[in-house]
This record gives sequence, structure tokens and C-alpha cells, in this order.
Amino acid sequence: MSGAMLQPSAAFLSRARPRSIAHWLFVVAGLIVAMVVIGGITRLTESGLSITQWKPISGVIPPLNQAQWQAEFDNYKRIPEYQAFNRDMTLAGFQHIFFWEYLHRLLGRVIGAAFALPLLWFAVRRQIPAGYGWRLVAILALGGLQGAIGWWMVASGLSVRTDVSHIRLAVHLLTALTILAGIVWTALDLLALHRNPSAPPARLTRTAILALTALVIQLVYGAFTAGLDAGYAFASWPLMGDALFPAGVPMVDPAWANAVDNPVVVQFFHRWWAFAAAGALVWLAIRATRSGSKAGLWVVLLVTLQIVLGIATLLSGVQIDIAVAHQGNAALLLIATVVAAHAIGGRTRHMA
Repeated sequence: MSGAMLQPSAAFLSRARPRSIAHWLFVVAGLIVAMVVIGGITRLTESGLSITQWKPISGVIPPLNQAQWQAEFDNYKRIPEYQAFNRDMTLAGFQHIFFWEYLHRLLGRVIGAAFALPLLWFAVRRQIPAGYGWRLVAILALGGLQGAIGWWMVASGLSVRTDVSHIRLAVHLLTALTILAGIVWTALDLLALHRNPSAPPARLTRTAILALTALVIQLVYGAFTAGLDAGYAFASWPLMGDALFPAGVPMVDPAWANAVDNPVVVQFFHRWWAFAAAGALVWLAIRATRSGSKAGLWVVLLVTLQIVLGIATLLSGVQIDIAVAHQGNAALLLIATVVAAHAIGGRTRHMA
């Protein structure tokens, strides 16, 4: 009788495929990194407002003839960005900026399908390990929300403003990176489960929380810097012009708003918080190395590269290839940080 009662559970465990699901999640994570890079190009080429409508289904098909292209261009001509800056734009110029925004949205749809369809496949075949189904569905729901956030961001630049809200841009980027972190963490938990069927999920330690919080603050200020074009304010290092902080900078009221809305203050904070974040990440790297993980080395290498790329972005006057490398490396640094945090959490789990 007891053997019969245990049989369904054993059968379920035999069908679970944690390693296969983990490998699929890593592929999706790679697509998200590509999405972050293309999002950076879209922002830097001022392409984000070229598509003025949100068509989740029919928007997959781009303009296919001259009349359709002209209709899209006419829509763009109605928004403040065109009226203020691009009155001399040709249809060919419009097609260039349309390409990057279209590619950005198309890749978002590809990522959605690349996540939802395999998830359905694994669920139907009952191959998702117990306790992980809700987590995967939550990531899927957050991905759907990210599409709505993307349109919410774009909509902020279609009527009054000549660009998108830097706050909404930060929300959009942070949501994408939260999804990326959640996918990588879940994949690592599943690999641990493959190695040991009784392994519980890793825990977030205080060191990991501190490092991730410091990194998230820096990422948010990176988005503010991009959204406010604050990177163009001062193209010098380590001084801003001839001072650590330039004199006579106009301030906004109330005073706290300068930390969010003042491009000079935002650039200043983004410059120097980088080193506070680096300190927290190096401490995480040390802890990860002590636990036997090689992720700590990657954290140190990537955070060093990130600071170098940040300085190079400023000194180059925000040259697009360097700036895009800076944004793409931020996503890789986040992945390395998550792997290091997971290594520490896994060690804590095994010691418990």
C-alpha cells in the first residue's frame, strides 16, 4: 500500500527535466542581453519614438510598400520630437530610425514566444519540477507587463515631451534586468536540482542583497543619465570641467528633485556611486571565491571593465559603440553578480 502511494511522486520526479529547463532559460537570458543592447542602440540613435502606435499582434508586420511607409512617416510627423528636431528628415532617414525601434519591439515578441511556448511544452509534459511552475509563470507575467511598460514609456514622448520620460525609461530597463536576474537565478536553482534531486533553492544572503542593491542603484542612475542625455553634460574625467562638481549649476526646486531631474547632478552621482557599487561587488566576489565559485573573478573583471567603459563613454562624447558596450556589459555584470550571489546562497543552503 505504501509503495503504491509513493509511486505517483516517483513517476513525477522521473518526468521532471530541470537541466533541460535550465538550458532553455539560459537561451532566453541571452536573448534578453541582446534586447538590452538593441535598446541602447535605439535610445542612442533617437529611434524610440519612430513607431507611434502599439499594435502587439499586427505590429509584427512592418510597412511593405511606399504608401505604408509614408503613412508611418506621417504619424511620426505629428509628434513633438519631429516638430522640434527633425523637420528636415527624409523618408530614408525615418526608415533608419524605424528599423531600430521595430527590431527592438520584434525581439521583445520573439523573447515572449521563446519563453511562453517552451513553458507550455514543459508544463503539458509535466516536466517542470515541483515548486518551480509558479516561479516560471510569474516571470512570464512580468514579461507581459514589460511590454505594457515599454508602451507606457513611449507614450510619454508622443504628446507634450520631445523625448520619453527618463523615469519611465528607468522602470523599463529595471524591469528587463529584473526578469534577466530572475531567469538566471531560477536556471541555477534547476541545475542544482539536477545534480541533487533534494536540493532546495538557494537563499539571498545579506552580502548578496547589499551588492545587488548597490548595483541596482547604479543601473537606475545609468538609465537616468541616458534618459536626460546627462552623459553629454561634461566630457571630462575625473573633473567635471575644471572642478569635482561645477560651480553655478542651476538647481531645481524642491532640492531633492535634483537627484532625479538635474542632468549635472545625475551625471555626478552616476560617476561616483560606481565606486561604491564596485566595492560592494568586490566584497561579494571575495565571498563567492571563498565558496569555491569562479563567478567572483568574473564579477571583478566585469565591474572593472564597466568603470573603464563608463569613463570612455564620457571622454568620447558618448560615442555610440562605446556607450552600447557600456550598457551591454552592465547586463553581463548583473548576470555574474547573480551567479556569485547564488553561489553564496547555495553554500549557506548546504551548511544549514
